[in-house]
Formats: sequence, C-alpha cells, structure tokens
Amino acid sequence: MKSWIPALEWLPRYSRRDLAGDLPAGLTVGVMLIPQGMAYAMIAGLPVVYGLYAALIPQVVYAFLGSSRQLAVGPVAMDSLLVASGLAGMAVSGSDRYIALALLLALMMGAIQLLLGTLRMGFLAQFLSRPVISGFTSAAALIIGLNQLPSVLGIRIERSAQLHMLLGDAIRHISEVHLPTLAMAVAGIALLFALRRLAPRIPGSLAVVTLGILAVHFGDLGAIGIRVVGTIPSGLPGFALPAFTLEDVTALAPMAATLALIAFMEAYSVARAVSQKRGDHEVDADQELRALGAANLLGSLFGAYPTTGGFSRTAVNDRAGAMTGVSALVSACVIALTLTFLTPLFSQLPQAVLGAIIMVAVSGLIDIRYVGRLFRSHREEAVLLLLTFLLTAFGGMVVGIASGVAMGLILTLYRSTRPHAAELGTIAGIYRNVDRFPDAVTSEGCIIVRYDGPLHYASQAHFKDFVSGLIDRRRQRGESVSRVVLHAESIPYLDASSTDMLGALLDDWATEGIQLEVAGAIGPVRDALKRTGLMDRIGAHHFHTGVEAALDGDGPADGMQGIATQTGVKR
Repeated sequence: MKSWIPALEWLPRYSRRDLAGDLPAGLTVGVMLIPQGMAYAMIAGLPVVYGLYAALIPQVVYAFLGSSRQLAVGPVAMDSLLVASGLAGMAVSGSDRYIALALLLALMMGAIQLLLGTLRMGFLAQFLSRPVISGFTSAAALIIGLNQLPSVLGIRIERSAQLHMLLGDAIRHISEVHLPTLAMAVAGIALLFALRRLAPRIPGSLAVVTLGILAVHFGDLGAIGIRVVGTIPSGLPGFALPAFTLEDVTALAPMAATLALIAFMEAYSVARAVSQKRGDHEVDADQELRALGAANLLGSLFGAYPTTGGFSRTAVNDRAGAMTGVSALVSACVIALTLTFLTPLFSQLPQAVLGAIIMVAVSGLIDIRYVGRLFRSHREEAVLLLLTFLLTAFGGMVVGIASGVAMGLILTLYRSTRPHAAELGTIAGIYRNVDRFPDAVTSEGCIIVRYDGPLHYASQAHFKDFVSGLIDRRRQRGESVSRVVLHAESIPYLDASSTDMLGALLDDWATEGIQLEVAGAIGPVRDALKRTGLMDRIGAHHFHTGVEAALDGDGPADGMQGIATQTGVKR
C-alpha cells in the first residue's frame, strides 16, 4: 500500500519540525498560486476562476499519492496553452461548451496517466531527451508570452499556437496599441524582475496584483480603457461529470495523450531534480503517473482543467522549506479560503498585470546558455533542439513534440548503426586508437580492430565496411594481411544478421588467407558464436582472453579453451 499511497510512509512519522517547514512553504505557494492560477486560466481561454479550481483538488490528491514531497501541482503555462490550441475551433473560448471540453480533456488525460502508471509505463520518460524538451519548452514559452500581447498591448488579436500567426496578427494591429495598458504591463514586468533580483522572498506576483488592483480602484483606470478581470464567482466548485459525446472523446484523444505525456515529463523532471538535491526520498516514475492521473481525473470532477507540477512553484516550495505533502494541503486551504471569501477583491484586477505575470514566468523557460553549450559539445543534438524549436513554434505544439521525439529516436538509431570503431596500435604495451595516437605501432601482417557497440542487423554493414577498408588500405601500401584480431570486449551481443555477415567474411578471408582471432569476447557473444557454429569454424584455439594473448599466438594455453565451448557463461 505504501508504494501506491506514499503518504502512508511519511505521515506516521510527521513531526513539528516538518510542520515548521510545510506551513510557511504552503502559505507561500498558495499565495503565489492565486494570481498564477488566474493568469494561466486566461491562457487556456477559460474564465479566471477555473485557474483557482485547478489549484484546489489536484493538490489535495497529489499530496497523498505523489512520490515527491515538494512537487507543487496545479495549472501551468505550457499545458494551459496546449489546452487552448487543442480546443481551438471546437468551441468559443470561455463558453459553456468550451469549459466542458476543457474539463473532459483533464478527465481523459488523467485516465491515460493512471492507466500508464498502472501498467508501469514510467520508462516512457526516457524517450524525451533534454534537447527535445529544451527546444519544445523554449518555443512554448515564446508562444505563451506572445499570446499575452492582447493583454499587455490592449489590442484584440486571435490567440494561436503558431508563432507566425501571432506575429502577423500583432503587426496588423500594432497601430491600435492602448498606451495606458502598455505602460501598466511594462511597469508590472519591471517590478517583477526587480523584486526577483532585490527581494526574492517577497511574492512578486501577489505584490504586483495588489498594486494593480489598488491602482484601478483609486485611480479609476477603467475610465481610460484599462480592461479588468471582472466578476469572479465565489464559493467552492461542485461535483459534476463533464458533459461529452463520443465524437468529443474521439476528437480530444490525440491531445489528451500528448498532454498526458508532456505533463508527466514536466512534473517528473522537476520532482527528480529536487529529490536528487535533497537526497531524502526517491521519486518513482510509475507512481508519479498514477498520482498525476488521479489528480487530473478527480480534479476534472470539481472544475479543474489539465494540471501538472510547476517548475517555479516547486522551486519556491523547496526553497521555503517544504518537507512533505502537507505543504500542498496548506496551499489548497489558501485557495479554498480565497474562493470562499476573497474573489470579490480580484474583480478589478487588470488583465495587463496578469499578462505581465505570465511573460515573466515563462521567460525562465528559455535557456539560451544551454543551446550554446550544446553547440560546443554535441552539435547533432543542438540541431535536434533547434529543429524541435522551429517545428513547435511554426507547426504547433503537438507537431513539435511528436517530431522532436521522432527525430531523437531516429538520431539514436542512426548512432547505433555506426558505433565507434578503431584500429589499434601499441604504445609502451598499451593498445590505442591509431587515429588518436599517431605514434602507436601497428603489427606487421595483423590488423587489430576494436568495435565499441553491438553487432546487429543495422550495424553489421558498418562493421564489414570498416574492417574491409582497413585491409584494403594495408594492401594499397603494399603490405600483406594474414590475421585480423577482433578486440571484442566492447561488443555486448550479436544478432542473426551479424553472425551471417561474419560467416560470409570467414568464407572470403579463407580464400584470401586471412585468419580471424577473437580477443576478450564476453559470454553472450561467445554463446551466439557457439550456437551458430561460427566458434567451430573460427577454431576454439583462436579465442583469447586479450589482445596480447592473441598476438602471442598461444592458442588454448591462454585460458580461453575451457570457456570457449561453454554456453550461458556470464562475463
């Protein structure tokens, strides 16, 4: 039960020391969630109160089921934009049908996550590499920020998940900019950055929201065209199953699956980073899927649209001293009190302030330094990052992440077809790659080859071409080749295609007078050679414990004779 309900592990040992950390952390995150939740609901095209609903029940559920003790679950900017892009064209933003579809999306997303967690599919996290995530989040952050242009400029443009559409529409309406709205947004952005730098302990979002409300109330800014949030319903959300049809489920299924995986990756990556830093608990990928799934599924029944763990809020929760999931329960209490008593205070909140909060929040998702480091160290993956960025920015969120994952897998498969291979020579008795160590001395009449990867159907042509190329270059220099020593310690396995290729090579080399020697082959490789009859064709006395033994030509005396004919040997 503890693996499925991690709270059973820490609740019996809960102490005053834990509460001393959880209480201030929960209050801080709860206060931070109020303006963020409303801002993110606006991104999703929902009434702002749904951002508060999304910050309520999901937190409570995750507090008991999550394997992370610091992850702050609730609405986030990226998923909010995915909701908006997924529902675009299906209903008018803010309408009853739009709200019902958003809640249905959360229910389906939660069900998918819960199913994946039950089936122990947490390993799917491994298919999203950091370059793909970085390219996707950078493009998403840019799109999210530009989607705030109507709020910060006071103009009316269509929200979109495609960069060129946003920029084109903004340029067409640039002459309509409302200067007082722009001034308020710029002031909000400047204050948020200033507070982050000079007074990081002050909740900047709440400070900016408070000042914005006071400015509208006492300055009568509504009279000069400053748009405000308007009336926010009071009270806690009621239980209700989202209304839907089979056609709605079919239409939303691809988006729900995409959201389920992206939301899981967001939450899992930040939760794992915090747990590794603290070292006091482990984050289980399968349990995170189950916890997030239950949080979204149950949350959708109480007005919550898709949620996950937030980067910034989790960092704040950790820095504020959160020890357990009780901090999330405290945050949920703050949201519940706000919904019950304080929503009238936010009716005069300027939309420009919410836009400023979102722009500052997502600016941290664009990591330009990482791109520079990647170009210097792994250029292929830097190109993968840029392609993911461009496809996300101009093709849409789903196209971007799907293409990024596909390109990452293709790059991995391509690399597996061309493992590192080297001809070895000796320097003071140590065998080194002759391309990296030009002074290494090669053996006369003998080529020593090291292959650093599996031999399978996709790499066998590369292996054959590499070895044949070495033989041809020796002959072009007028040298004869009588032996090829395969340094096989780095070859983990052979498949059927590669053993067929080796058999063909043996046939060719037999006519050319070339003998294959195998040095340091591990058990599974020897097993494969034994089962296919290649060991007998090569000869047991041509298997050696190392390159030195192969060059000495001691044959069975080097110790391989006894194990060469065994199967199932693990080494």
